[in-house]
Amino acid sequence: MEKIILDAQKREELGKSKVNKVRKKGLIPAVCYRAGKESISIKIKMKDFADILHTKAGENVLITLKISEDKSPKDRVVIIKEIQRDPVKEDIIHVDFNEISLTEKIKVKVPVAMRGEAKEVVSEGGVIEHAIWEVDVECLPTQIPEKIEADVSGMKINDTVFIKDLKVPEGVKILNDPELVILTAKPPAKEEAKVEVPGEEMIEPEVIEKVKKEEEEEAAEEEKGQPKKEVKEEKPEKPEKK
Repeated sequence: MEKIILDAQKREELGKSKVNKVRKKGLIPAVCYRAGKESISIKIKMKDFADILHTKAGENVLITLKISEDKSPKDRVVIIKEIQRDPVKEDIIHVDFNEISLTEKIKVKVPVAMRGEAKEVVSEGGVIEHAIWEVDVECLPTQIPEKIEADVSGMKINDTVFIKDLKVPEGVKILNDPELVILTAKPPAKEEAKVEVPGEEMIEPEVIEKVKKEEEEEAAEEEKGQPKKEVKEEKPEKPEKK
């Protein structure tokens, strides 16, 4: 596994206004938590942390944290516990780390990815629907997989892949319900047939627009106090007496 080193400084700046000044300097305020011990407030370079997130391990990356100005300086192996982002700009505004032991199992979330091509599903116009995008696993920190793959190459329409169908590396245990569905091969969507009601005729848009315009003109005339236009009914002529 790739070894990632992240330099950090002990952070004395506490409180909203002081923390904002830290961010303006291109630093991210963070906290390192240790089981049964006091947490440490730190600050890290935004660029360094962004580079870490772009590694293959993503947020499950193991980090060796080097904290300067610590009373008992030593390398601390940590994982990312939580990343807080600005709701509008989506910038990282705070990070929580958990110090861990490489010899003790931990619980993390791992993404599920498709492997292969469901040729039969594609040829029939179907689609693979992804129901679950990540699973909870338990393993040693050094055994955390980058992803867990689901083979879809042999899938047919209406086939499903369950949690129990996933193959995981030795030492890795999936904690989710084995009967949960991860992938489903859906048939092509049916086009809804247009139902025509007997006796009803399609009205041309031009006719609708003309009627609407006449109604608007009549309403305007009524507002001005003018009488509504009346349509004179033509009476048939009486036959002449001979």
